[in-house]
Amino acid sequence: MEPLVKIENGGCTKCYTCVRTCPVKAILINKSDGYPEVNPGRCIGCGACIMTCSEKTIFFRSSLEDAKALLSSGEKVLALLSPSISVEFDDVTDYRKFATMLRALGITYACELSFGVDIIAYKYQLLFHDFKGRYYITSTDPVIVSYVEKYHPNLIGNLAPLVSPMIAGARIARSHYGPDVKVMYIGPDIAKKDEALLYDDDRRIDVAITFTELRSLFRHFGIDEANLEFSDFDPPLSYKGALYPLTNGIIQAADMDENLVTSNVISIEGIKAMMGALQEFENNIKFIHRHVHITSGNSLAGPGFSKQSGRLYSEYLVIKFANKRLQRFFRVEWYQQLQKYLELDYSRTFRNDDQRLPEPPEEKITEILTLLEKTGSEAVACSECGYANCRDFAIDIGRGLAIPEMCISYALKNSMSNMESIRQLNEKLAQTRKQLKETEENARMQKEASVQMSELTDATLEKLRAGVIFVDNKLKIIKANATFSSILGEEAEEINAVIPGLVNADLSKLIPPNFVNLFSFVLNDNENIENRDISVGENLLNVSIFPIVSGKIAGGIVRDMRAPEVQRAEVINRITDVIDRNLEMVQKIGFLLGEGATDIERMLNSIIEFYKDEKKNR
Repeated sequence: MEPLVKIENGGCTKCYTCVRTCPVKAILINKSDGYPEVNPGRCIGCGACIMTCSEKTIFFRSSLEDAKALLSSGEKVLALLSPSISVEFDDVTDYRKFATMLRALGITYACELSFGVDIIAYKYQLLFHDFKGRYYITSTDPVIVSYVEKYHPNLIGNLAPLVSPMIAGARIARSHYGPDVKVMYIGPDIAKKDEALLYDDDRRIDVAITFTELRSLFRHFGIDEANLEFSDFDPPLSYKGALYPLTNGIIQAADMDENLVTSNVISIEGIKAMMGALQEFENNIKFIHRHVHITSGNSLAGPGFSKQSGRLYSEYLVIKFANKRLQRFFRVEWYQQLQKYLELDYSRTFRNDDQRLPEPPEEKITEILTLLEKTGSEAVACSECGYANCRDFAIDIGRGLAIPEMCISYALKNSMSNMESIRQLNEKLAQTRKQLKETEENARMQKEASVQMSELTDATLEKLRAGVIFVDNKLKIIKANATFSSILGEEAEEINAVIPGLVNADLSKLIPPNFVNLFSFVLNDNENIENRDISVGENLLNVSIFPIVSGKIAGGIVRDMRAPEVQRAEVINRITDVIDRNLEMVQKIGFLLGEGATDIERMLNSIIEFYKDEKKNR
């Protein structure tokens, strides 16, 4: 079965108002995402969370589809209508019109719950009159019953062993109209939806819907009182049971003594008043000597209403409705019906569903209070967290039922601390962004400079008359200039036209093995090869190879010895080298041979000057 109350996280803002409001702390914080969620086992169905959620993200279990299915089933359906209808449908001009509207839905019998109230009220009168030393707590409200079963199980024996008016109404309906009739309860209490699931005999409620759901049915079927005639409710008709929504309505219905001096019943309404009254009943019943009638207050302002009216106005509407009913009241007929149905069995039992949790160790409570900074004079009872005092709050934090952020002052201090942390983080972020921007600017400038340098290098390489090549350790060409391709011949030039720079070409397929071996040597031994003359086909090449990145990249400079400029330059270089290496010897020979050596040196120098002059003139 779907839980009675559910929180939809889609619109939840994590304000935790519902957590603070829940009187039994049945709403917990999910540790994984921080969203509140309802623990169905602890929930008592009061609906306080629904009514306080500003974002309207908390919903009760819908019975609309079940109601539509029942109405279209072809079965005889009997509606048990709560007298709170006068508060919800104050826009309906006459209650007799309302009975017709119900029949237009497909309802076979439109009955008032008020007669069930009359029956149970007199059952309470008999129970209280036949006093045998036990004081009772009325069990007419399922919220009160659930609270006792879960949080005061030691008071279960004091719950009056009587069903609620709704269940009594179902038993009376089947006694009057037959056991096969289907019963639909209509009222403002969402807790009735779970109470309806407790029975599967002639007390059963087939569908329980709220007033908001009833309005949805009217809209769905297009029902408007303006198009309908008067009709009355079906019997059995009630007397003062129409006053049931009021705090002491059931006491009035039974004509019990309400004299403050002589009465033995105290009437209490509201969730907070309920909690305090039950605690006091448990602690001091031997001094109080009173039965206690407690209601949650949902009959006048429950979550099943589509609108919330003021207290005084709501009570006025209930009393006005009751007076209208009494104008057509026949006491003798009612009394005969009362006596007839008082003979039915309206007894019930209760179950111990203890949801109380053990109190944490004292040191844990102290630790939590210290965390909250609620020690000594700081431990005030502001009740903003939903608890009577800081200690109770700390106890439920220790139980896992609350979180420190529910404390306004703690949350505010944390918020201020977080704001300061955020401010500091923002400052660091701004500084980081500035540094990042500077780094990006530097990187951009370096990239631009790198591109410019690369372009400049490429242009320079292409202008050189010597061939230049770079090779990786797999003997794949990284880059080669056009001169290198022209030195190798037409095949290399054709490849260069398709793949500029011969990028990724296999060096071994372009030059002979003896040339390739030179590159392998440099890459493996990390040594230079300078001015090595090698033959490639009919060509004589002068090669210098050197390591650039040890074991990974080698560079080479290749000159074609056939080129005139290379020949002249090489003659000059080599003659100069010969002169440099033999100068000392020549000087010694000149010393021995005198002028002859001087003439030889003069002749050699003239040859050098000749070639230099010719180069300038070209």
